[in-house]
Amino acid sequence: MSEEEVRKGLAGVVADYTAISKVNSESNSLLYRGYPVQELAEKKSFEEVALLLWTGELPTEEALTSFEAFDRANRSLDSAVKAAIDLLPVGCHPMDISRTAVSVMGANNALAENSSPDAELEKAKTLFSAFPAVVAYEQRRRRGLDLVEPREDLDYSANFLWMAFGEEPAPDVVEAFRVSMVLYAEHSFNASTFTARVITSTLSDLHSAVTGAIGALKGALHGGANEAVMHTFDEIGIRADESREEAAARAKSWMEDALAAKKKVMGFGHRVYKNGDSRVPTMKAALERMVAHYDRPEMMGLYDGLEQAMDEAKAIKPNLDYPAGPTYSLMGFDTDMFTPLFIAARITGWTSHIMEQRANNALIRPLSAYNGVPERHVS
Repeated sequence: MSEEEVRKGLAGVVADYTAISKVNSESNSLLYRGYPVQELAEKKSFEEVALLLWTGELPTEEALTSFEAFDRANRSLDSAVKAAIDLLPVGCHPMDISRTAVSVMGANNALAENSSPDAELEKAKTLFSAFPAVVAYEQRRRRGLDLVEPREDLDYSANFLWMAFGEEPAPDVVEAFRVSMVLYAEHSFNASTFTARVITSTLSDLHSAVTGAIGALKGALHGGANEAVMHTFDEIGIRADESREEAAARAKSWMEDALAAKKKVMGFGHRVYKNGDSRVPTMKAALERMVAHYDRPEMMGLYDGLEQAMDEAKAIKPNLDYPAGPTYSLMGFDTDMFTPLFIAARITGWTSHIMEQRANNALIRPLSAYNGVPERHVS
């Protein structure tokens, strides 16, 4: 194999077919099963989107009602999972908590070794329903607060926020959270999804594949960008007494200095999107609503200043993580919890790909080009 044939990072390599999602270059839209994600975020619940990803079609009213009942009955934090979490240091990264929790869930699932289509779908649904309690509990545990039990009278998004903060959230906050979940749900063969498919291709189990995907998502070049955005905001300095314009001026100056120093600033650019991430306008609108809801104009000012300076200097547009980070911060989530929130959404996409891989499986085993020393022998 010649060096010219090596594609570092598998850039440009088409590894397989998928019917789950694609970026439509003509409209610059991310499509879930053919539907533009911005339309789904505008009109559909996260529960409906999950069923769409898993089954290929938006659910009937009867199917949705059945799934909502299943979801609400499977939200509690399992005692074995809670015990495992409590054994881990409070100071460890919540992604370590997430990875361990999913592994324990798999070890305790009666269907763990059953890879039939029906069993896989049930495990995917159970993980969808049970994982928010992991994130919510860790958000509280880090602050020395007790577990909040789920409520069956609330939908997925409202219950998630209830478990995290112990207060019934305002409708605007629930809506912004729902939008973020829909937008983060799926994104084709990204690093964590491909990891899940590689693991599945060995005929390993669903929970192992999701655990591996979490490991891939933990990396700063994949899932950590929404956290990095808030670290940037913190470095600039969040001043609650500032106007939007004042904050924008400071942020713009900071970005100009950072770019001059060739500093990498997370939250901008995307390997797939060439004309801007199609999810950003919808998420930015949700951020605007949260800024208005919490009366925090300086947060939007920081956003504006960084975005403008990057566009003027590099013509690079924000990606989804850029508006998502400050949105989650305004809601009250600790910065380290942002990527576990990403997991809660992406479980739908990962498990859809796991089921698709298993349905038409081939072991994923690429070749490598050797560039070490030539053959030699022990004297």
